[in-house]
Amino acid sequence: MTEISNKLKAQLLVKACKDFDVKTIVISPGSRNAPLTISFSLDKTFQALQIVDERSAAFFALGIAQQTRKPVVLICTSGSALLNYYPAIAEAFYSRIPLIIFSADRPKHLIDIGDGQTIRQENVFKNHSLCNVSLDDLKTAVEKINTAFQTALLKKGPVHINVPFDEPLYDTTSKIDAVVQTATFKPPVFSEQPLEISMLAPFANLWNAASKKMVLLGEHFPETLLQAQINKLLQDPSVLVMTENTSNVYHQNSINGIDKHLFSLDNNALEDLRPEILITFGGMVVSKKVKQFLRAHKPTHHWHIDLDRAYDTFHCLTKHFKLSAGLFFSQFFFLTTENNTSNYQNKWLLEYTNIKEKHDQYLESCKFSDLKAFEIIQKSLPKHSILQLGNSSIVRYSQLFKIDKSIEVFCNRGTSGIDGSTSTAIGAAFASKKQTTFITGDISFFYDSNALWNHYIKSNFRIVLLNNGGGGIFRFIPGPKESNALPFFEAPHHLDAFHLCNMFGFEYVCVTSKKEIENELKHFYTESERPKLIEIKTPSTQNDLVLKAYFAHLKNIK
Repeated sequence: MTEISNKLKAQLLVKACKDFDVKTIVISPGSRNAPLTISFSLDKTFQALQIVDERSAAFFALGIAQQTRKPVVLICTSGSALLNYYPAIAEAFYSRIPLIIFSADRPKHLIDIGDGQTIRQENVFKNHSLCNVSLDDLKTAVEKINTAFQTALLKKGPVHINVPFDEPLYDTTSKIDAVVQTATFKPPVFSEQPLEISMLAPFANLWNAASKKMVLLGEHFPETLLQAQINKLLQDPSVLVMTENTSNVYHQNSINGIDKHLFSLDNNALEDLRPEILITFGGMVVSKKVKQFLRAHKPTHHWHIDLDRAYDTFHCLTKHFKLSAGLFFSQFFFLTTENNTSNYQNKWLLEYTNIKEKHDQYLESCKFSDLKAFEIIQKSLPKHSILQLGNSSIVRYSQLFKIDKSIEVFCNRGTSGIDGSTSTAIGAAFASKKQTTFITGDISFFYDSNALWNHYIKSNFRIVLLNNGGGGIFRFIPGPKESNALPFFEAPHHLDAFHLCNMFGFEYVCVTSKKEIENELKHFYTESERPKLIEIKTPSTQNDLVLKAYFAHLKNIK
C-alpha cells in the first residue's frame, strides 16, 4: 500500500482528485504543505511535478491546463508563497482555464500572533477566482471540496482550497481513514440546453433582413466544428468574418490582419464598414483598432455568445446568448437564409487584398528591424506545430502576418501581462506532443527568467527572443516618447540571454542581421538533445520608425 499522510484533509483531497480524474499536480517546496506533498508525490496515480518558484509554477500549470483543457492542481506552503500564484490566477480567470489551488495554512488560532510564514490566506483570490473555501471543519470538508472541483470543471477557471494543518506535518500511514473511504465526490454531468426556437426566431429574422453583418472571433482553442461553422457563415455575401491568429480559425475569405486593414481606412470608409449586426464569441481580442472602430461606429445590434460571460467591450451589447458557439450556430443555421444581394463581404475583401499587396510591397525593401525579423520568423515556423506568443509588441506584430493554418497559436491574453509567458509556453510544450516555438520580447523574457529553472523542458522546445534593448512598444504608443520619461517606460538594458542559456542547458545563438537570421533558422527546428534559443538583436532606435512608416505606407499609397 502506498504511504500517505495521516492527515484526513490531505487524504480527502487525494480521493477527490482521483474521483474527478485530475492527474497533474504541480508542487512547490515548503514545510506546511508536507501532508499534501507526501500524499501526491508518492501516489503513482498522479503526475507530480516540482517547480520551485511559485509564480513560475502557476503559469507552468496554466500552460498544461491550456493544452489538456483539464484542471491542474497547484500545491504550495503557507505565507507569501501563495501570493506568488496571483498573476497566473488572474490570467486563468479571464482566459477560462481551470486551476485548482491547494494552499497549506496554519490553523486559525495561529494566524496574526506573530509567527513567520503566516498571512490571512482565506479568500485571498476572491476577486479573480470562481470559488474559495477553507477546510477548517472536517464535517463540511467533503461538501466544500466537491463544490470547488465542480466549479473548476463546469465554469472553467481557478478555484482556491485553503487547507489548515496542525503539526506534526510529516507523519504517514499506509491505511486510508474510514471517513475518507466513505466520502462521495460527484463529478459534474456536462450538459447544455438548446435555446427555444420561439426565442431564437426573432433574432434570426433580424439577421436575415440585414445586409451588413460582422462576426468577430477572439482567442479560441482550435476546434473542427467551429471551423466548419465559420466556413458556412462565409457562404453568405452579407457576412464579413474577422479573426486573429489566436482565434485558430482560417479561411481565405476572412480578414485576419485586422489592424492593418482598419488603419488604412478613413472615417468615411469606417462608417461604411459599420455592421448592422455584430456577433462576437471566443476570448479576448488583441486588436485595439477594432475596439476603437466598433466603439466609434457602433452596430445596431451586438450579440455575444458565451456560456457564462458577456463583456460589453464595444459599449453596445444588446444580447447575451448563454450557450456555446457550436450549439448556437447549429440551431441558428436552420433559421437563417443567405442574403445574396449584398456586396458587403466582397467589397471589404477586395479592399483587404489591396492592403495585403501594400504590406508585401513594403516588406520587400524593409530595413532590418523587429518587423522584418518577424516576417522571416513566421515563414520559418514548422507546420503542424504550436506557436506560443509573448505579450506586448510580440503578439501585435504577429497579427500583421498570416500564420500557416496548420499551426496552433496561443497567448496569455486574459490579462495580457508579460510576467509568465515563458513559463506558460514551457508548460504547454510539456503537455503537448507537438513541437512548440515560443516567440518573446526581451523584457518579458528576462522578467520570467526563472521559467528556465525547470526539469521538464522538452528538447524540441524552441525560444525566439527578439531583443531590442528595452520595452519597444513604448516608442510606438503616443505619450511616453514625448514625456521626457521614456527610460522609465522603456527600461533600456544591455542584457543578452547567453549566460542564462549556459546555466539552464539551452543551445544558444545570437544574430544581428537578416542574412544571419535566415541562415540560423534553416536548422533551428531540427532534432536536438537540448532545447534551443535564438536571440535576434534589432536596432531599438529604428523599430518604431520602421513600423510607423509601414502603417503610413498602407494608408497613403494608392
